[in-house]
Amino acid sequence: MIYVKLFLAVLTVVALTACSNESGWGSGNGNNNGDNSEGLGNSSSYGSISDQNSPAYFQQVMGDRVVFPVDEAILTFEATGILDQQASWLLRNTEYRATIEGHADERGTREYNLALGARRANAVREYLISRGVVDTRLQTTSYGKERPIEICSNETCYAVNRRAVTVLAQDLTS
Repeated sequence: MIYVKLFLAVLTVVALTACSNESGWGSGNGNNNGDNSEGLGNSSSYGSISDQNSPAYFQQVMGDRVVFPVDEAILTFEATGILDQQASWLLRNTEYRATIEGHADERGTREYNLALGARRANAVREYLISRGVVDTRLQTTSYGKERPIEICSNETCYAVNRRAVTVLAQDLTS
């Protein structure tokens, strides 16, 4: 059993490394939280958490993710507070686009979790649009249960894996 978990952990790291994308749209070079969802290429473009207009501030101070209840795509009160901050940041920093990644815990089939992840990502997208973010700056993708932050079969792990992550990318067309 321990070898299976070790194999899955190594496989996840390899898969995340292989999925690295420095094109500026979608998932990128990692953000030291096990999610590999930063999307901004090299760390110098990421900025400093002391700069309120930097992607680092967005991710680490405001929060780039919200979590969901079991089998739900409904935004909690805590999630809407985080998304209000994200919307405010995106309205101030129009040179950035965002991909909202929907995720699920390991329970359920692959197909079910991909659909659930899509519903979660769309819930976040629609909320950001309702707060004034232009819809063309937002896209969604679902990873279902394929990119867990934590790998274990208990509620603590499940809870952090039921999430939507807002991944910033600089808009190179502006």
